[in-house]
Amino acid sequence: MIDLKGKRALVTGGSRGIGAAIALALAENGANVAFTYRTEAGKAQAMAASIEGLGRRAIAIQADSADPEAITRSVDLAVDALGGLDILVNSAAVGLNGMIADLDIDAYQAMMDVNVRAPLLYAKAVIPHLGAGGRIVSIGSGLGERVPFPGVTAYAMSKSALLSFTRGLARELGPQGITVNLVQPGSTDTDANPADGPAADFQRGMTALGRFGEPREVANAVVFLASPAASVITGAILTADGGALA
Repeated sequence: MIDLKGKRALVTGGSRGIGAAIALALAENGANVAFTYRTEAGKAQAMAASIEGLGRRAIAIQADSADPEAITRSVDLAVDALGGLDILVNSAAVGLNGMIADLDIDAYQAMMDVNVRAPLLYAKAVIPHLGAGGRIVSIGSGLGERVPFPGVTAYAMSKSALLSFTRGLARELGPQGITVNLVQPGSTDTDANPADGPAADFQRGMTALGRFGEPREVANAVVFLASPAASVITGAILTADGGALA
């Protein structure tokens, strides 16, 4: 087991899907965890109870990642509750499907606020609290590097922005001993993209393993990058997509 005992983590979008798996995996490996959620308070409280059941401290923070003030407030609450921060995981995201010719500009802007602006603002707010050994891990998408079918162009564009964000911020924070990395999941079995959904067979067919990933498998990659075992890894893009980009 990777030892994160005593580490303090903030996971955005941590009440469901991949974010929830990350929050729980960090706690299982010793971290105290604050996480944000937008609307589902019941799921958030259940997740906090699961973390506390492991003997860790947990705090569920209601925050809309599209709201800059909510981002700042959530970081302040996490720092106060946990006594500081060592790890930030940018997991909150919004999907947007459709052709560019039919794009709804308001929906596009709402997605960009969450998928691109929020990771930047969370990092900006967290950096003053991170010391040497601090970790920032963002959750991207294999679509950020290759778009193998139409209808996801805008979403793919939002995720490709995290490539430059990760590499540039790694350069900025390297002298402080803080690492910055990106995990790119492929098709992962969540409520938003279930393994038994209408496009699931097509997605499986693009992978080398012939299956969807599980949220826990993505979380394992995040835990590794958040741990001392990854101390020399920064500016890296770790793809966890079952070989879809192979």
